[in-house]
Amino acid sequence: QVQLVESGGGLVQAGGSLRLSCAASGTIFSINAMGWYRQAPRKQRELVATMTNGGSTVYADSVKGRFTISRDNAKNTVHLQMNSLKPEDTAVYYCKYADAWSDYWGQGTQVTVSS
Repeated sequence: QVQLVESGGGLVQAGGSLRLSCAASGTIFSINAMGWYRQAPRKQRELVATMTNGGSTVYADSVKGRFTISRDNAKNTVHLQMNSLKPEDTAVYYCKYADAWSDYWGQGTQVTVSS
């Protein structure tokens, strides 16, 4: 079992920045991926960014150049620095951990960007 605790969401004006953090605990395998997904009202959950323990990253096209994912493997944490936020970034952001056997989700943190 893996537990994920997210923090850092909130309300920000368009053009502003937020930093999300997620801490994983439990049975963490050395080969894994951690990342962020988001779900806006009446929309499907979508990938924002992921990063493997080896440092490989994947970003959604909509956030490239604005968001940066990083992680600390020793602390089992992953962060998402979000700059130049837009109203369309408003969503619940979920942290995800995945290894070869299972994947786990955090409880979600609300990000609201006002215009």
